[in-house]
Amino acid sequence: MTVPPSPDVAPPFSEATRTGQAGPARDDVRDWLADYVYETMRTETLEQIVTRLDNVIIARIPELADRDMRRDLAASTRAHARIVLSGLTSDAFDFLLPEEAHTFARSVARRGFELRLLLRVYHVGMEAVLDYLTEVVEQRQAPHEIERVVLLRLFERVTKWMNASVELLTDTYMEERERVLRAALNRRAETVRALLAGDDVDIEQASVRLGYRLSLQHLAFVLWTDEQTGADQEATGLLDRVAAKLASAVGSGRVLTVPSGASGMWAWAGLDDVGRSAELATSGALRRLASAHVDAPVRVAFGVPAGGIAGFRRGHREAVAARQVAERGPAGERRVTGYREVEIAYLAGVDDTAMVGLIGRELGALAVRDTNAARLRETLHAYLRSHRSPEATAKLLGVHKNTVRYRVQRIEEVLGYPIEERSLPLEVALACVAAYGTDALP
Repeated sequence: MTVPPSPDVAPPFSEATRTGQAGPARDDVRDWLADYVYETMRTETLEQIVTRLDNVIIARIPELADRDMRRDLAASTRAHARIVLSGLTSDAFDFLLPEEAHTFARSVARRGFELRLLLRVYHVGMEAVLDYLTEVVEQRQAPHEIERVVLLRLFERVTKWMNASVELLTDTYMEERERVLRAALNRRAETVRALLAGDDVDIEQASVRLGYRLSLQHLAFVLWTDEQTGADQEATGLLDRVAAKLASAVGSGRVLTVPSGASGMWAWAGLDDVGRSAELATSGALRRLASAHVDAPVRVAFGVPAGGIAGFRRGHREAVAARQVAERGPAGERRVTGYREVEIAYLAGVDDTAMVGLIGRELGALAVRDTNAARLRETLHAYLRSHRSPEATAKLLGVHKNTVRYRVQRIEEVLGYPIEERSLPLEVALACVAAYGTDALP
């Protein structure tokens, strides 16, 4: 509620002081306000006002109705009222926010309420105060010649006070919210690291602390972005959203995430169904499902689903290993990598020199960097994965089966021996080239 100034009314104290005008109503206004403050500051009256204001706020914001929040609200309202009342007769606007107001703002943050709830408290509170003051002026029957000045004085002071309070308490809320979130995140990260390290951890307590049941089947995965942009909060938010989408896609409503850096995240999706876990463990099934939910700049690497603490740890190690293979491979070639698909390449790539030697020795002339050799390598890899079936290979590559037979014949000519003689080491070598690209060629 706002009251427009009237040209025939004496100015408020601040204006009168600036202009040097005493004004016919100035002393009367001061006396009226002094009487009002004296009567209102009495404990019984003040408590009635606090209760009235808080009841209005809680009726509009029921989240504050529980005992603890109501007590903190009352302490804040009471402290505000005392300071505002004590300064009403002064021309100067001396703003000193009470500690009880900061305490209430911190309580709002600790309870997990959004900032808009705190702002709404002050918006509703100001409406309630203005309604109360209008009622007071009417009930106390202020003389007509000063009524307008009194209202202006009260409304101006309350509005300034509320606006200044909101500005400062927004900072208090944000600082506390950040501290609470950081503390919770630190506890979560510490618990996860203890679990991964194999420390002696009470599983039930750890589950409660994490808000995630460790007795489930776990699908572990790691997420990261192609480039570290420096906007760590933005990257973390993006990865959190993708993790939630992936968990939903595999049929899980439970996801645990822990930032691993400014542009990286560890995650686990909990699965109740052992059959679903086994289905997702199938090579390629998980990658096909997840690819629909992962776009640039995000990349994801999955471990093999497994149960209990052992599965929680092993799946994470596998996801990290799959990421290592993905990052060593051709840039941007695939956004989703499953450990089962790159396990051989990971194991062979532990010793880089030995891996390159294996590739050169087994592939021979097929290890050169040209288009024809790349096409023959692709055909041979598909042929071996298809159990040496020309028909299945043709379907996989999208070519005619006679084309496959011709290429297989050509491959054996280049190798100098039948494929069956060295099928296993050939497949290992080709898996490494598929995972790491031409950089793995000698």
